[in-house]
Amino acid sequence: MTPTSEPNRRTVLAATAAAGAFVLTASARTAALAAAQPGEGDDNAIRPFRIEVPDEALADLQRRLAATRWPDREIVDDQSQGVQLATMQKLVEYWQHGYNWRKAEARLNGLPQFITKIDGIDIHFIHVRSKHENALPLIMTHGWPGSIIELLNVVDPLTDPTAHGGRAEDAFHLVLPSMPGYGFSERPRELGWNPDRIARAWGELMKRLGYERYVAQGGDWGAPVSSGMARQKLAGLLGIHINLPATLPPDIGKALASGDPAPAGLSPEEKAAFDQVSTFFAKGRGYAVIMATRPQTMGFELTDSPVALAAFMIDHDAHSYGQIAQAFDGEPVGGLTRDAILDDITLYWLTNTGASSARLYWESKGSVLSAAGQKTQDISLPVAVTVFPGEIYRAPKSWTQRAYRNLIYFNEVDKGGHFAAWEQPELFSAELRAAFRSLR
Repeated sequence: MTPTSEPNRRTVLAATAAAGAFVLTASARTAALAAAQPGEGDDNAIRPFRIEVPDEALADLQRRLAATRWPDREIVDDQSQGVQLATMQKLVEYWQHGYNWRKAEARLNGLPQFITKIDGIDIHFIHVRSKHENALPLIMTHGWPGSIIELLNVVDPLTDPTAHGGRAEDAFHLVLPSMPGYGFSERPRELGWNPDRIARAWGELMKRLGYERYVAQGGDWGAPVSSGMARQKLAGLLGIHINLPATLPPDIGKALASGDPAPAGLSPEEKAAFDQVSTFFAKGRGYAVIMATRPQTMGFELTDSPVALAAFMIDHDAHSYGQIAQAFDGEPVGGLTRDAILDDITLYWLTNTGASSARLYWESKGSVLSAAGQKTQDISLPVAVTVFPGEIYRAPKSWTQRAYRNLIYFNEVDKGGHFAAWEQPELFSAELRAAFRSLR
């Protein structure tokens, strides 16, 4: 594999000595960006990044949590009306009295973090190089309501596979960027930041890091971003792995959009997938509809109330919500612990990105699950897919083969859901090793 180029390494080392801390509060963001500049006029510069959340920002969060005005309890005994009062009260109780943001801050600051300006936007990213020779560069993209937090558990298994049951030749160099409007990346001030534009930015990022051969991975929004990279045939991109594939055929999409029954002749696996998506469209995608149509309206509550932000974020899909509720009942599944969940929510709160992250839904016009919507017919690069049982739908192999003409890997695993890297990091990492083995 081609290592990071020496000029870029020198840029990073020089910047390390010059750059100061990066403060996250909205009022300090502009000044902090200016302070982090290693040199005037160098738009390609890679600047070191460090998180130092002011104590006052954390104190303000605690004041808002303490002043929460609670709604009355739902009048059903399940989650059919949305996030349940008992779950939110347990979450807020722990957020107030058990959670410590500084642990998350220290964990992130323990990884190499950088900022670089691409297409007019400051992009934050984590860059962890493996100690193993010939490691394959891999750029991974998070989704919503996730962030780089959801990918942290796979950093060690992917960069150091020998410590996790893998082989040295399966190692990766990792690049984990925060999408524009998310986390520590800058919030766009103009229209047009859709998955395809983010894909182009990631291509520039990998070029800037000196990687001439690399692969990409994504779930949730990371899937259309990675697919966009493949569709555009970005220089150096060898192939992609996605865990939320866009496989719905046109006839299936038409039936779902109109509320019609499943077309005749579906296999049992295809009929099960149809039913899963039909249920999700009817009862589970309210969050996506409102962000796709009124992100600014949602932004007021997501920006003003940490409890509203948390409730909106955990009401994503039934499987994930069940696991989150289970975590706050003291029975976490894998890496989806109380602290990890609150690390992610607190990151959104401290960076004030509730509204800006929602705008990605407004910017994106094609269905994330539709083969036609994601123009999968235009993807000729190798594609690998892993199907996790708790995902929004279990993509059938027949639909996946039809959607991706160069499908080099397909596997259905026995555990994991929408946040697979977060929930099952060892299994997820093993899937990436297997998926990309033929491309090394």
